[in-house]
Amino acid sequence: MNEEKTLDSAPNGNGAQSNSSKVGGDIYVQDASKSFGVTKALNGVNFKANFGEIHAIVGGNGCGKSTLAKVISGVLPLDKGKVSIMGHSPNSPIEAQRIGIATVFQEVMIAEEATVYENLFIGYDSFFGKKLAHRDRVEKAASIMLELSGEFVDPYTIASQLSLGMKAWITIGRAFLRNPKVLILDESSAALDFDSTERLFAKMRTLRDQGAAIFIVTHRIAELVRISDRATVMRDGVDVGVLAGEEITEKNLLGLMTGDKKFSTASEIKATPPDSISDEIVLSAKDLKVWENGDVINFDLPKGEILGVTGLDGQGQDNFVKALAGIDQPLSGEVIVKQSDEERERTKKDYTTVNSLLDAKKSGVGYVSGDRKKEGIFPNMSIYENMVIPLYKGKQAKTSGGFIGFIKWMELNGIFDWEVERLSIKTGPKNNLITSLSGGNQQKVMIARAFTTTPKILILNDPARGIDVGAKRDLYKHLRIFVNEGGTAIFLSSELEEFIGLCHRVLVFRDGSIFETFEKEDINPNTILEGMFGHTQKKSNDNNLSSAQNSNQKANTNAEIQNKIIKPTVPTNVKVVDFTDKPKSKEKIKVKYF
Repeated sequence: MNEEKTLDSAPNGNGAQSNSSKVGGDIYVQDASKSFGVTKALNGVNFKANFGEIHAIVGGNGCGKSTLAKVISGVLPLDKGKVSIMGHSPNSPIEAQRIGIATVFQEVMIAEEATVYENLFIGYDSFFGKKLAHRDRVEKAASIMLELSGEFVDPYTIASQLSLGMKAWITIGRAFLRNPKVLILDESSAALDFDSTERLFAKMRTLRDQGAAIFIVTHRIAELVRISDRATVMRDGVDVGVLAGEEITEKNLLGLMTGDKKFSTASEIKATPPDSISDEIVLSAKDLKVWENGDVINFDLPKGEILGVTGLDGQGQDNFVKALAGIDQPLSGEVIVKQSDEERERTKKDYTTVNSLLDAKKSGVGYVSGDRKKEGIFPNMSIYENMVIPLYKGKQAKTSGGFIGFIKWMELNGIFDWEVERLSIKTGPKNNLITSLSGGNQQKVMIARAFTTTPKILILNDPARGIDVGAKRDLYKHLRIFVNEGGTAIFLSSELEEFIGLCHRVLVFRDGSIFETFEKEDINPNTILEGMFGHTQKKSNDNNLSSAQNSNQKANTNAEIQNKIIKPTVPTNVKVVDFTDKPKSKEKIKVKYF
């Protein structure tokens, strides 16, 4: 590079450095500006990175970090400014691929009805200029998925049959197949559990040590501290500082993100769960079974509790909360919910069985999905409509003749404005499509939608996925208010730190069953993690398992989880031989064609 390499070394209050108006390096963005209508996503951003390092791009929702990632990867053109990667300025994703840039975007982009290997090789032919033999694709697909996910996945499995975490591995594997010189990961760990994230980090470090430049965009601050060599912090479309080495601490990052040097970290806040639990049982699971080989589940949920649910990816916790919400049917057993006063008067019953989402809604159960693209947003509707659509029926005025009249827009407008303010949602014009928002702000709209219906029980399935640390604190604050005012919450998350000081109990799932329950002072990341890997003994003691069963439980290690097999779905014209015989063998997969 012949560009001048300069950085203003004047430190700010957090020990960070601010980029000058002229930057240089292996990869740089200079005076970058990008607007979407009246919204300035980037406002004169200067950014510099080098090969052989992992560089974090961090900031609050709507700060412009994902826009910056798309600019570097050639997806979005700049209104003003310059991008240089090894002297090239990519103007399209194809051009970016040609110079060695691979990007994994925030949304899990999968062709649901295509197979694993077909999804992995989307765009592969145009990139390499020639086709790869079918047999080689199958072998590569099996190899890369085993290497990344730690699980053997049959290449012919239809993507729609996989968990969200496994779909995320496909999108990540698609990038690694290209052996990129520049790898951009935009919230790629959001759908991954702790164990999967550690495997991803190991792969990133290997790629970095081979000389690649890696950019990571994430809201998980603890991850940034562990993995990053440098971090650029953004706020309101502007780069506000660069941290390097030991400067990358949670306190420094949060201080730059918020502009508040006194911003307290989670470890500094001595929070305790709200004193809100009563003796009244509002939901019960009776002989519930969510996995064929799982144990039956019996538990009661008292009014005012915040119940945490977690587990390694694909251990049944998602099936469990969806069964409670009426979204998925359990294999056996039932979920019963205490009726509202109106429903009790109408049905003459104190409790009702939840057999569908409609049953749950009538009983006052609300649900927020972490997979907003598939189960949350209406992409062709506005921000406003996405938030208040559940209220349309209840806010319709009736004429004296009983006919439905106009919707009470003034009342809905007030609800919308209130939720936007209390969750700090950056919306722009409310009639814009919801897809015009950043992923984090879309998730906030989904959370706000659930609060607008004033549920008795709120079930949140990884609700904080993709939202920034400030928004998470707002969410936890409102959950506390919610339960103190008589509500009850079930909170599934893969971020173990979220449970501390918030949840009264945490259920840990393994193999489709509740393996461990933690309460009060036992709720901390270390003990929960031990439960997730099967290293605790409480369940075996409580259930009086035999010594042989105890020995088997002690042997349930990370290696055992990694040998899990995802059952194949094979096309009628293909027969797969010996796929499960030696899942970790380096021998070539044998495929017979007819």
